[in-house]
Parts: sequence; C-alpha cells; structure tokens
Amino acid sequence: MVEEQNEYGWDAGMDMSLYDKIRQDMKTAMRTKNDLVRNTMRLIIGAFPDLTVAITLESGKKTTRVKQPDEITDEDIQGIIRKFAKAEKNVLELKGEKTSDYLELLDTYLPKMATPDEIRTWIAENLDMSQFKSPMQAMGPVMKHYGKQADGKVVQDILKQI
Repeated sequence: MVEEQNEYGWDAGMDMSLYDKIRQDMKTAMRTKNDLVRNTMRLIIGAFPDLTVAITLESGKKTTRVKQPDEITDEDIQGIIRKFAKAEKNVLELKGEKTSDYLELLDTYLPKMATPDEIRTWIAENLDMSQFKSPMQAMGPVMKHYGKQADGKVVQDILKQI
C-alpha cells in the first residue's frame, strides 16, 4: 500500500499548484482503482465551496462568494487538509491508534512539520528565556516563527520541559 502512495503527494518544489496536483492525483487514482486516494481527493475537492471571498454588494451589504478555481491558493487547500488531518487524529486518539493510511495520505500533501529537535534548537539559538516570566510566554514568538509548520501541542510540551 505504501509503495502505491509514493506517486501521490505534493510539495512546494513541484512545478504545479496543489489544486492541480490534487485533481491529477484523483484522475490517477480513478484509473488505478485506488479507492483510498480517490475518496480522499473527492473529500478535499468537496470542501472547496467552503473557500469564500468577502464581497460588498451595490446596496452596501457585505456577503461572500465561493472562490473561483484560479483564486484558490495552496494555503487554502492546506487549511482544508489540516482540518481533515486534525479530525482524523482525534478519531485515532479515541481509538487508541497512532496513525492510519488516510492520515498518512493527507500528510503527503502538507509541508513537512518541524521536529521537536528543530524547535528546541531554534529556541536555544534565538530566544533569551530569561526575558519571560514563564517559559509558556515564549509560545508566541515560537509559533510566529514556525507558523503552521509546528504543532502547538509539541511546542507547549517543549516549553514545559525548559
């Protein structure tokens, strides 16, 4: 199963947008009859109507409209995928399991997360912990640096250890 998934996934170094890659992977999955990938891509594409743009009507009323395909950014789609990944992690936690094929597939479409060691190293090199009353106050600068490439729970655990 894992060997099959090597052809799927995305990273910023590719010469195509995440939107195009998801559509291409769905077509490939349909041809190869890979139900897991096909259903996952359908789930992601099915969430595209949730992506909206704020607009103001002539009457002055504020509303939203669905984004056109050319307006959907990689970050928009990564937000959708993160939402599904978070939901799957919650389900797995309740089941007492660590991972699933579905979660691993979703992760192939997200940027690589920072490891706990990378976060510890960055904190040691860039933050003076003495300027904070409590180590947890360093959460802001760390999350600002890593953005969505660091899991808040992991950062929190690291700061508790300091």
